[in-house]
Amino acid sequence: MSSSTPAPIPGVYHVLLPTVMLSTAVVAYDLLRQWMTLLPLIAGPVTYFIDAPFGRFTPKSASMWTVDGITAWILMELPSPLTFAATFYCAPLTAALIPNFTPHLASPFPFSPFAGSSGSADGAAPASLLALLFLAHYLNRALVSPLRTPSRSRSHVIVPLAATCFNLANGFLMGAYLSSPAARAHLAGAYAAPRFWAGVALAVAGLAGNILHDEILFDIRRDANKAKAKAAASPVANEDQKAAKTNAEAEAPKKGGEKEHYAIPHGCLYALVSYPNYLCEWAEWAGFALAAAPLPAAVALAARSWTGLGGMSPPWIFLLAEVVLMAPRALKGHAWYRRRFADYPRERRAVVPWVL
Repeated sequence: MSSSTPAPIPGVYHVLLPTVMLSTAVVAYDLLRQWMTLLPLIAGPVTYFIDAPFGRFTPKSASMWTVDGITAWILMELPSPLTFAATFYCAPLTAALIPNFTPHLASPFPFSPFAGSSGSADGAAPASLLALLFLAHYLNRALVSPLRTPSRSRSHVIVPLAATCFNLANGFLMGAYLSSPAARAHLAGAYAAPRFWAGVALAVAGLAGNILHDEILFDIRRDANKAKAKAAASPVANEDQKAAKTNAEAEAPKKGGEKEHYAIPHGCLYALVSYPNYLCEWAEWAGFALAAAPLPAAVALAARSWTGLGGMSPPWIFLLAEVVLMAPRALKGHAWYRRRFADYPRERRAVVPWVL
């Protein structure tokens, strides 16, 4: 009687490997959701008492711990769209459920001939449209805006390091969510839903408002740089003028060296608040979350432990993080404007008209 080697169980790897992949992806996804909710709630109040060292609160003197502001901004923002695009394409919460999964990027346009008959019905097309909105925001934020800004203050190295970590986590969460079965189920038939289009419209309006108000700040810096160049090119009439100019330059660092970059901004929502760019960004991500995900179950979350906060979907987590991290800086910056400029409009609020 001949012995034979037992045949392996058919398909065992096809069963176990997807299970392990899905388990790993879900654990990482849920863990990041929890910490991306908790950490901003801790860090936000702290930044009201400790200024984040960049922009108008940059360290007074350059050191080995400060880096070029424009370069740092680009390098810390690019990880978000790159991580998002890779995660959205790979769809980690979906791929493990489907043998031989091949990513399918549906056309985001509802009337496109490439959309297919089920693109809107199964939520793939709306998810792709939202992915385009996310990438459009970061195309402007990571490349267009910093490359167009006339100048940017140096930044302490801790700022780009912290922002890079945040953007890596947020890019993964947003890409994983929008490519997940849960998002596709929520977005099924979204093109026929008024709430979806209201959210998209608010997101687009917020992005446009953000760009518009940033441009007003850029114009202030352009005018300051032109004035500085003109003054440098004009001859000094006599020794008294030369001495006065030298003394003024020597005193500038003691005052922070910021005078040429800052003035009172005017126009559009600057008539109401000091930080309309922040307000518009909040509106953008509120619209995005409204279109992309179910409303947070506030009552259910209040009855659970802090880990239950991780039950929110990433678009709402991102909006929460934006508000709690940016509001303290807006309040501190508003107070800075009022201290620096005696004629600063008293009726302006910090970031929310008539409220905050």
